[in-house]
Amino acid sequence: MSPLKRIANAIDAINDWIGRCLAWLTLGMVLVTFAVVLMRYVFGLGSTLLQEFVVYMHAIVFMVCAGYALVHNGHVRCDIFYSAASPRAKAIIDIVGTFIFLIPTCILVFWVTWPYAAASWAVLEGSPEGRMGIPAVFLLKSLILVLAGLLALQSVSLVLQSALFLAGVTPSRGRFDGEEERVA
Repeated sequence: MSPLKRIANAIDAINDWIGRCLAWLTLGMVLVTFAVVLMRYVFGLGSTLLQEFVVYMHAIVFMVCAGYALVHNGHVRCDIFYSAASPRAKAIIDIVGTFIFLIPTCILVFWVTWPYAAASWAVLEGSPEGRMGIPAVFLLKSLILVLAGLLALQSVSLVLQSALFLAGVTPSRGRFDGEEERVA
């Protein structure tokens, strides 16, 4: 196996592992939301802490698992040309789209978010709800940096897998065989 394919596979494995581990948070969101609804409508109790906990879990799943979705080709794309394209054209579209759109977007998000997250860390920003909420908004804002980093990392794998396919190397995943892989 070529070193480039090993690098791409390692990146895929990292994002796949992260996504599979954090997928369990979706069950946590359902259970905590059920508890919040039960507490409010059956017992007449409210919990800002639990409501914020659902928001934190959702943010973690949405932002940290974006790389996982890209591994499994689960992101929405403008499918005007891509769906009817040959596997070779799909590889070219992936490379061009990654360099024109994905990588610059990741860099921009990271660059714009860094001062935002740093300012939040500087004061250890807590919940706007005060003592009733989770005192870790600075961690929540840092997830935007994680999103940009993991997507940028996965974009390297996407470019490598596409370039290797164009060079005649069989990709590790069924990305170019005409059948789109779906998130499991």
